[in-house]
Amino acid sequence: MSKDPVLVTVKGAMPTANGCAIFLGQADKTFVFYVDQFVGNSIRMTLDGVKKERPLTHELIGSILLGLGATLDHIVINDTREGTFYARILLHMENELGKKIVELDARPSDSIVLALQHQRPIYVARPVFDSVEDKSAILARVLKQQAEESAGEESA
Repeated sequence: MSKDPVLVTVKGAMPTANGCAIFLGQADKTFVFYVDQFVGNSIRMTLDGVKKERPLTHELIGSILLGLGATLDHIVINDTREGTFYARILLHMENELGKKIVELDARPSDSIVLALQHQRPIYVARPVFDSVEDKSAILARVLKQQAEESAGEESA
């Protein structure tokens, strides 16, 4: 079995009673984790291409990185413990002193917003990906329900 990290995409961001469900995965497996409403909205706005008049926190972080000459290389969701996911942001920096990779601890939700905004890869460590439950059927059901609701609103 491969130990390489798994490249995933955000397959959905759905509001819930207490925040937002974020679906990540590949064609054959999708998993979900839950985030607060603020970050969930940031993920959904980024996916939908919504731009605000003033920069929100994640856009500000992106501007700071740019100003410091750092570029986001990729993120990796590297661990899960007791239902909590952990992530790392990998930055590439190059200046007059040389090149270096900086690795930062971060919440997966914040990491995902930055990766989406900068169009960078999202990885999941193989042990994490193998340990999560496949929620592909739930995502398919939710997307179908949303499509039916949208079709009903358009025909009304």
